[in-house]
Amino acid sequence: MAYTFITLPSPVGELKLVANVSRLVAILWENDKPNRVRLGPMTEAPDNPVLMKTARQLEEYFAGTRSAFDLELDFAGTEFQKKVWTALLTIPFGETRTYSQIAQQIGHPSAVRAVGAANGRNPISIIAPCHRVIGASGKLTGFAGGLEAKERLLALEGGQWSGIGKTGDLF
Repeated sequence: MAYTFITLPSPVGELKLVANVSRLVAILWENDKPNRVRLGPMTEAPDNPVLMKTARQLEEYFAGTRSAFDLELDFAGTEFQKKVWTALLTIPFGETRTYSQIAQQIGHPSAVRAVGAANGRNPISIIAPCHRVIGASGKLTGFAGGLEAKERLLALEGGQWSGIGKTGDLF
């Protein structure tokens, strides 16, 4: 499959937006692990309509004027991973869920660690808001973009997370 990409500067670092012919397939972090999301060869395409729409919506999100995304997504993963990633899309803006709550939501209440692993391999970060998933204790846990980026995203959303405010103005 042919993939196209653009890079987008953001308050959480440079993001690589990746699409196939008609859908967004990935948002990769500046220092992403090479095999976290496996894709084929990519060519830069600054005029790709899917990527342009994604960039515009992300810019609105970072500016604080967008709280929901309207994009066609193409998740590539196992059926279990897709269930987890689809569940991420149901977490409301400004709210968080625990890994246990996601496991229960998808009908696998004992698969908390597997949910965590799938969350870590989420190819479409920010849009499928894996940053809204926190540990059972309420603490931030691993995030492909780094914990500082996760904290910034949650702060941007004004979320119900007890750590917001301890780092001051993040943007």
